[in-house]
Amino acid sequence: MASGIKKVLASIRKADEDYGLISDGDVIGVGLSGGKDSTLLLYSLYLYQFLAKSTFHKEFKIIGIHIDLNFGEADYGIVEKWLDAYDIPLYKESSRIADILKMHLKNDAIQCSLCSKLKKGAVIKAAKANGCNKVAFGHHADDAIETLFLNMIYGGKIATFDPLMHLSKEDITFIRPFIYAFESDIKKAVRELHIPAIKSGCPNDGFTQREAMKNMLKELYQQYPQAKENFLLSLHNKKQINLFDLKNPKNDR
Repeated sequence: MASGIKKVLASIRKADEDYGLISDGDVIGVGLSGGKDSTLLLYSLYLYQFLAKSTFHKEFKIIGIHIDLNFGEADYGIVEKWLDAYDIPLYKESSRIADILKMHLKNDAIQCSLCSKLKKGAVIKAAKANGCNKVAFGHHADDAIETLFLNMIYGGKIATFDPLMHLSKEDITFIRPFIYAFESDIKKAVRELHIPAIKSGCPNDGFTQREAMKNMLKELYQQYPQAKENFLLSLHNKKQINLFDLKNPKNDR
């Protein structure tokens, strides 16, 4: 087995052990955009099925869920053909999400937050229709760090997304098995395995606040290489949290 996918699988195992992401009998719908992160996640969980069964005595099923946003993305057939070679089940559905987003522009641009909400809703609906009790997304360690900084800069809060989150209203659980995998690890595994990916058709691709944050952090890591691992550590190092102890909560916004 190539070194890249070994490292990715080790990160999934650690995330599963630390947060209890996967349980015996789970049926997991993996949200597939067609990009490298989500496609590798589906394949990695396919491999992790065998490890989980032999090591932790738990079995789970997976199904890929691809919602076509209709932004004019490249043909998804190349990814579908690759998944077929491993007999990984795939559910595909067309949507009007692109049309809806174009009707709700903000400053003549697609609203990323609305797009994310609509995509998640479509994936949840498809997952439940296919008997899934959990949905997995390909957000990785770099995404978590970027979200932390975006929330501090634009939201005035120290927060990022959770590795595991139950949505009581929809009665489904979100998991993020790549929470300990860095994008560099993912890219290496994708190259070694020759995993196909299609480019997003979103007009905002490459021009978002997240992309700007990614570039800023890249420059910071060049000067302080140890920062990347330490930023990730800070997200789960609860023993070392030391923030202001507000005595008058009424003044807190």
